[in-house]
Amino acid sequence: MDLSPSRVRHIPQGGIVPGMDASWKTAASATLHCLTGCAIGEVLGMVVGTALGLPAWGTVVLAVALAFFFGYALTLRGVLRAGVGFRVAVKTALAADTVSILVMEVVDNAVMLVVPGAMDAGLASALFWGALAFSLAVAFVLTVPVNRWLIARGKGHAVVHHLHHH
Repeated sequence: MDLSPSRVRHIPQGGIVPGMDASWKTAASATLHCLTGCAIGEVLGMVVGTALGLPAWGTVVLAVALAFFFGYALTLRGVLRAGVGFRVAVKTALAADTVSILVMEVVDNAVMLVVPGAMDAGLASALFWGALAFSLAVAFVLTVPVNRWLIARGKGHAVVHHLHHH
């Protein structure tokens, strides 16, 4: 596949890409991509926050910030490799991932906060790691339909897919 700058199409006006496959498989793939970046940031934030003894709110803020950072960074890396300029790549990453990351972060942090003792458990605790794994799994399941809805409307992951496959 030729991804040279002359072959890569830019984001259409308004960020809407018509005709994207909005299957559950595509939505699951998009969500898995999002989960990768979110999980890196979420796990790192929870580990650092817990190790530093931050209060629950401080750990959540750190985890969310790192999840957005790593989520956008993974998308940005792929879009830049497709030959898109930096400004367009940043806009693409923001358009593709913001809603997905936001939903995933709200869900996984809510789960961590409602599992009794999870935020106070130490790093050596099975409760901490079990709750974190469970929170990411729940976030994945609840974010797939959101991504499917976005893709069906030519938004979200459809924007990145458009750059890689045209």
